[in-house]
Amino acid sequence: MAETPAVSIIIPVKPGGRVSALSRLPAVEYPSPSIEVIVAEGRQPSLQRNRAAGAAQGEILYFLDDDSQSSADFLSRTVRHYTDPSVGAVGGPSLTPDSDSILQHSFSLAFTSPFGGGGMRNRYRQTGAVRETRDSELILCNLSFRRDLFIAYGGFDERLYPNEENELMERIRRGGGRLIHDPGLAVYRSQRPTLAAFCRQLFGYGRGRGEQTVLSGVVKPVTFVPTLFLLYLLSLPLAHKAVYYLPLLCYLVVTAGSAVNAVFRSGRPASAALLPVVLPLFHLCYGAGMVKGLVSPRWKGGRSAAGGVTLRRVKEFGKEWEPESRDSGLV
Repeated sequence: MAETPAVSIIIPVKPGGRVSALSRLPAVEYPSPSIEVIVAEGRQPSLQRNRAAGAAQGEILYFLDDDSQSSADFLSRTVRHYTDPSVGAVGGPSLTPDSDSILQHSFSLAFTSPFGGGGMRNRYRQTGAVRETRDSELILCNLSFRRDLFIAYGGFDERLYPNEENELMERIRRGGGRLIHDPGLAVYRSQRPTLAAFCRQLFGYGRGRGEQTVLSGVVKPVTFVPTLFLLYLLSLPLAHKAVYYLPLLCYLVVTAGSAVNAVFRSGRPASAALLPVVLPLFHLCYGAGMVKGLVSPRWKGGRSAAGGVTLRRVKEFGKEWEPESRDSGLV
């Protein structure tokens, strides 16, 4: 690999959507001739990312979301990891900006809590040193792949969204490729603005995990815990003995303890005070989504990967970030 390998930054967006991630890229500390930026417009992100990857010219594919706010050194930091030929993917956490509201920071505290995010909480916080990892610590709004490996594995499974990156990384890891988590390789993204949007987000995450489970046949028992909790709550009206309520009491105690711990961990008492509401919603919405994904995967309902994708390449760094003419041959 070259000392400064070419990098293709790929950003999916809804048609006509704003791409605020572009505003940070002119300050990137990396040779401009070695960077291309492709914005993929469409309504199915896994398909959009695959189409852009197929048209990309870089040795490294770097996937950002349309609102990912990157640091100036994120490319130079990333490519250093790829000097090891066994590395297949590199990523870092998605952090919550200080400017987010009290409610949004309560969502962040839920994601970074052992009782909320659990094994996935390092996707949302900076902790530890650079390390080899599994898909649980990496998140697609801030994730790169070696392009030849991405193409060799067929890219993302377009039947999945979300969780398409988890499924691909598991295949890469099983094939001998190494996944690297770099805590210093962080982007900033705002949490969902409302409680309803947060619930939809967690339902979607659960549904994606359920669909991935059906598709891959790989069962991760811990991902079923929220579903079991949901089923337990639904069975409570049938309970006739007080002992049946003991798990609920334990749950409430742990939730309260998580809120107290979050006060000291974050220094945001107002946001932590919302966790007794946010954490149960977190678990119940994820559990309900998991059931939906397991019982009714979207691809079995006739959803196909068809759909229009328009790729546009962003002009030179330091300019006005106007799109070039659309690549009609790639639609």
